[in-house]
Amino acid sequence: MLPSLEELQESARVVSLPMRVKFRGIMQRETLLLKGPLGWGEFCPFPEYGDDESSRWLAAALEAGWQGFPPALRDTIPVNATVPAVSADRVPDVLARFGRVDAVKVKVAERGQDVEEDIARVTAVREALPDASIRVDANGGWDVDQAVDALGRLSAVGLEYAEQPVPTIEGLAEVRRRLAATGIPVPIAADESVRKEEDPLRVAKAGAADLIVVKVAPLGGVARALDIVAQAGLPAAVSSALDTSVGIRAGLALAAALPSLPYACGLGTVSLFASDITLDPLVADDGAIRLREAVADPGLLEQYAATGERRDWWLDRLGRVHAVLEAAPGNLFTKP
Repeated sequence: MLPSLEELQESARVVSLPMRVKFRGIMQRETLLLKGPLGWGEFCPFPEYGDDESSRWLAAALEAGWQGFPPALRDTIPVNATVPAVSADRVPDVLARFGRVDAVKVKVAERGQDVEEDIARVTAVREALPDASIRVDANGGWDVDQAVDALGRLSAVGLEYAEQPVPTIEGLAEVRRRLAATGIPVPIAADESVRKEEDPLRVAKAGAADLIVVKVAPLGGVARALDIVAQAGLPAAVSSALDTSVGIRAGLALAAALPSLPYACGLGTVSLFASDITLDPLVADDGAIRLREAVADPGLLEQYAATGERRDWWLDRLGRVHAVLEAAPGNLFTKP
């Protein structure tokens, strides 16, 4: 049963959290938190996302607070550090916030930067962590020729995989084919081509990736993400969407429930925040996060509360997106 809008509005808390470094072009992360009978859920689609796309994020928040998560198969989740598109000289400071890690995701193809800056950033990570697994994330920022060139050059550093180097499924397939033809050993991971497609399984059907990246909120919840992974038949890496500890808790639930977890998860992004909304943040300790609940602290909710126009904007958005869910045929929480 879909909770009523009135029930959601009663528990809704809107916060704006400061970032330590710029990520996705922002230094403040706004999110709306909802408290249900089973715990807290997080509704934080980025502001540019439309109501239909955002409805999956609300479904995920409602699963967390009102439905609960599938049984866990493991209680400790390995996580990677995340290095935003900072200059190479800032890499050691960013990595220091994560403690000991065995894997690092590095943002590349940032608008306004060039491949030389990407190479310098990735090289700085390799110099700091000679034995770590390194994966790069382009967020679809290259075209096919740029991707093949950049990944060919970055492969000298040693890459575990490249996440969404180009925007389209057809482009991913072409990059994968051209890398294989030239003997460049960089597996291709699909992210946006899974979570933004009407058919999240199309990337697997097209043979466009070696693995898929799954994020709970954009896919509509843990149960739905598990079903997508099972149907895709590809290895999966679990990641997050710049969530607070409440959203990270859902990502941990997915990682804990997957039959196989071959990659360290991109669930360490709370370390990029200057503050969180819980007194026991879900951050990595010795390269992993212990599975536990995320309980929002009343004092932190008050301290970082968004007010006035920004609070009204999020509550209005909640109402519109709730209406989309209410009108959706079938069960959006679990149906891929």
